[in-house]
Amino acid sequence: MEKKDIKLTRPDAIIFDMDGTLFKTETLLIPVFHQVFARLREEGLYNEETPPEELILGSLGMLLPEIWRRVIPNHGEEVHRRADELLLELELEGLKGQVTELYPDVPETLEALRSRGVKLFVASNGLEHYVKGVADTHRILPLFEGLYSAGQYETETKVDLVRLLLDHHGVSKAWMVGDRSSDVEAGKQNGQIVIGCAYAGFGDGQELAGADILIHRFDELLQLFDEAEEQ
Repeated sequence: MEKKDIKLTRPDAIIFDMDGTLFKTETLLIPVFHQVFARLREEGLYNEETPPEELILGSLGMLLPEIWRRVIPNHGEEVHRRADELLLELELEGLKGQVTELYPDVPETLEALRSRGVKLFVASNGLEHYVKGVADTHRILPLFEGLYSAGQYETETKVDLVRLLLDHHGVSKAWMVGDRSSDVEAGKQNGQIVIGCAYAGFGDGQELAGADILIHRFDELLQLFDEAEEQ
C-alpha cells in the first residue's frame, strides 16, 4: 500500500471500476478477442491477422468506440459496430461457459465493507449486460446498490458517469477505486478520494499517477476503511 500525505475519512459510498479492479478481465477477454476476429473474418468484414492481445488489454477502461479505433484503426464504423455486437455476444456466452475469475478476496472484502454500512457501486465504461453479467456470474450482484455503465447511460466520459451516480444517490463523500487514468479523472473531477489498484498491470507506469493511495491487493481496502477517521 502506498499513501500520499492525506487525511482519510470514511466514505458513505465506494465506487468500483469493474475490469482490472474487481474482475480479472483477461480470463474472459483473451479467448473472446480471438473469437471476435475469427467471426469478423467469416463474415468477410476483416481479412487480416488478429491484432496483438496487448492492444485490447491496454485499451481497457476506454469506451468501446475508442477501443476499436485503437485496435483496428484502418477499418470503419461498420466493422467497429459489428465488433461491438460480437464482443458482447461472445462475452455473455463466455461468462456462462468459460472459467473466469475475480481478483483474490473480492467477494469477501465487498461483503465486509457492506457489513460496515458503506454503500457499494460499480461505474464502468463497459456495456450494460456485460457489467451486470460479470457481477451476476460471480455472485456479487446483490452486494451493490447500483451498477452504472456507459452502455446503459450513454455517457461520454467516466467523469459524467460517476457524477450521475453521485447525483442519483445523493452521495457527497465517496472513494473511487479503479486501475486506469479514467478512474483517477472520474474521482478527482468529482471531488472524491481515488484509490488506485496497482495489481492488474494493464496500463503504463503513469496510469495511476494522480491517485491518493495505491493498493497492491484488493483486501487492503478493508484496512484502509477501518483505519480511516469517522466523519
